[in-house]
Amino acid sequence: MAKRDYYEVLGVDKKASADDIKRAYRRLAIKYHPDKNPGDKEAEAKFKECAEAYEVLSDADKRKRYDQFGHEGLRGAGVHDYAHMNVNDIGDIFGDMFGDIFGDIFGGRRSSRSARGGGRGAARGYDLETAVELTLEDVAKGADKTIEFTRQDTCQDCSGSGVAKGKSPVRCNTCGGSGQVQRAGLGGFFQMVSTCPQCQGAGQIITDPCRKCRGKGSVPKKRTLTVKIPAGVHEGQGVRVSGEGEPGRHGGPRGDLYCYVRIKAHPFLMRDGANLVVTVPLSFTQLALGATIDVPTLDGTRQLRIPQGTQHGSVLRIRGQGLPDLRSGHKGDLLVQVAVEIPKRLSSQQQNLLQEYAKTEELEVGSESKSFFERIKQHFGNSK
Repeated sequence: MAKRDYYEVLGVDKKASADDIKRAYRRLAIKYHPDKNPGDKEAEAKFKECAEAYEVLSDADKRKRYDQFGHEGLRGAGVHDYAHMNVNDIGDIFGDMFGDIFGDIFGGRRSSRSARGGGRGAARGYDLETAVELTLEDVAKGADKTIEFTRQDTCQDCSGSGVAKGKSPVRCNTCGGSGQVQRAGLGGFFQMVSTCPQCQGAGQIITDPCRKCRGKGSVPKKRTLTVKIPAGVHEGQGVRVSGEGEPGRHGGPRGDLYCYVRIKAHPFLMRDGANLVVTVPLSFTQLALGATIDVPTLDGTRQLRIPQGTQHGSVLRIRGQGLPDLRSGHKGDLLVQVAVEIPKRLSSQQQNLLQEYAKTEELEVGSESKSFFERIKQHFGNSK
């Protein structure tokens, strides 16, 4: 079966940055992970396909070979055979090779080894995602947003062990309690060590599961919390709330919660980076003679002087009335684009005045002038 294009698998452009590739893989890994889709073979296959694509596109040398020669160019490049790998082994590969891909979007990177924590078989919990809607006013000042979501919480009946009260897990026969299995490598010259597929690295098997959580050690629970959104965030950016994700397995730490920003459309203003843009319709006389007008801002209206003779499409600037930059805090400007508004109906007095003005420009206007198309017809008729 032919392999799909790696960029298509991750849903990114061929010019995507390393951060874009990492974010795309993280989202897909969360979406398709078998623990999120128990028994779904198609989801597991997609998870492995995404992992293979990420291994190649996140490595500069492998990506260069792939861009130049396609899948054939990766032969001998050391790309893992994900289709036949255990899911937990994939997690180990990325933990060692790439670090924690679930790190803070705004910087900071943790080692996957330290993130797992706990004892033998411990694994960090999965991250969760939610969306938070902001107005441009929220973006300008920052906001505290209350969000509600459902996550897995430690089962109180078994304290997260997954074992029924009064019972204990038994040693795994497959790995003998070590949590790892060994198998001969290529040619039998070395041994490969991987996580035990039977106990998932715990070294123990639950034979009498807790009735409340059915051996999972966690149960779904609604949670409400307040998230602080910094001023200057952009559409699609995420704010990480540490430790608010799913609980880890076998004593591992919780994952994180990512709140992705959606910005509600403003009735007048549009965003352009740190600047705000508004289009203001003005009459011919206001542009020709000049005027002082009120323009909308995020905190009311501001007066703006329109110079005499301003042309249609001109852009005027009100400094410091834009949005703050996320990193520097420096405020952008409000850009006011003027557009001439032509009245659809004129009074007799207005028509007469405009016709008199048009005479000073030596222009033909009104019903007495020939239409544009009539003059075209006359021109081409005379040229025969």
